[in-house]
Amino acid sequence: MTERLGLRERKKRQTRSLISDVASGLFMQRGFDNVTVAEVAEAAGVSTKTVFNYFPRKEDLFLDRFPEAVELVTRAVRERAEGETPLAALRRLFLGMLREGHPLGGIAPGYQVFWQVILDSPALRARARELVEEFEGVLAGLFAEAAGTGRAEPAPRLAAALVVAAYRAVYITSIDRIRAGDPMQDVLADRIALLDRALEAVERAVAAF
Repeated sequence: MTERLGLRERKKRQTRSLISDVASGLFMQRGFDNVTVAEVAEAAGVSTKTVFNYFPRKEDLFLDRFPEAVELVTRAVRERAEGETPLAALRRLFLGMLREGHPLGGIAPGYQVFWQVILDSPALRARARELVEEFEGVLAGLFAEAAGTGRAEPAPRLAAALVVAAYRAVYITSIDRIRAGDPMQDVLADRIALLDRALEAVERAVAAF
């Protein structure tokens, strides 16, 4: 039974990845607003219903890595080393992702097209803002859990807001530089250093709160 469930889960993940990859290719070729879910389904060889089973919203076909981001930060906080703070665990995770070239790091050849698709679509920009808010809520919950307090307490919410603000500011700075033509390797090195300093500042601010 366990083996069957494992195979079923792998197949589900493969189908989800196929649909998202096909959709992303179409969106980058033609623009998000110019492609329908029905066209994505046909190109992926599945039904429209199947697409919506995996992605309740069209925008999530393109912004499909949000569940992975939530999984990564949740694991980093809950499985952190003894004596390591949640903020230190996240700092280690984020910097490690950049150094390893993880897709969620947001710096790799071809990402200019990805960003342009988002910038060209009001629907995608709105969904991205929603996901940032959802992510902040996830972090607040994790910080509250680690501290043994309620989510509504000010400290976890402040910590989550500061982490998101710091990460977003550094991320956008990197995007602007790459779109302006700066060498990607230079931008990556600077981003690692800047994010390290920004998150260190967040740790100090939260500790002083």
